Amino acid sequence: MAAGLGYKEFSTGDVLTAADANGYLASQVVMVFASAAARTSAIASPQEGMISFRKDADAMEYYSGSAWVAVDSGTSPLTTKGDLFTFSTTNARLGVGTNGHVLTADSTQATGIKWAAAAGGGKVLQVVSTTKTDTFTSSSTTAVDVTGLSASITPSSATSKIMVYATVNGNGLTGSNAGMFVLLRDSTQIAYPASPGSRSAGFGAIYIDDAAQLGSTSVNHLDSPSSTSALTYKVQGFAAAGSGSFYVNRSSTDANSASFMRGVSSITVMEIGA
Repeated sequence: MAAGLGYKEFSTGDVLTAADANGYLASQVVMVFASAAARTSAIASPQEGMISFRKDADAMEYYSGSAWVAVDSGTSPLTTKGDLFTFSTTNARLGVGTNGHVLTADSTQATGIKWAAAAGGGKVLQVVSTTKTDTFTSSSTTAVDVTGLSASITPSSATSKIMVYATVNGNGLTGSNAGMFVLLRDSTQIAYPASPGSRSAGFGAIYIDDAAQLGSTSVNHLDSPSSTSALTYKVQGFAAAGSGSFYVNRSSTDANSASFMRGVSSITVMEIGA
């Protein structure tokens, strides 16, 4: 087919030649075809700038000189709050990112950008903290959850680390008992001594030779969970020796029934960027 010849204003009485019809008319209208195959069959040698409409795809396309390319319809690809209007070879949608992520240039992506965790090692990306103000008592010789002494966090990147601070106040005197405490990520013990053998083991214990006093134990642990799933860090406790109970956030009673002493315990988890 002839190449488009641009615009020409014909005068009354002009003879419209075959070249005029092909160059000014046929090559410069929107040609309608049932399909791409029908178009290929009809136009053996398409010319750059030709425009056609395909009924099978309801699509307007132009010939770039080497291929038929979709004409942007102007329809927005955005579907969700926070979406970004981007471009690859056509207009494209970039879905809203995860909380705390930032927009980052990335040439491996089709649109050249992506959402990612903020760069810079050592930055605190989020903090979750729980303070336990009520009391807890147990005589279990196997580890049980210290009710209310847990914190959940969802890392924004699998390369992030989680800094855990836990402090337990209480008393482990009754029955010559010590309260031993364990730190867990979900069901996995962390901050745990190597090769404890038959010894009671945890991150620390409370034992005070005075029922009316409070003691404390604490742990600082840098964890590498390699996860972007929700994680729960918690403290468990157990009676480590003898028989009797251990107490969290309160003292035991003494022989003279002295007033109880009370304290608070807490756990704080922080996501640290890689």
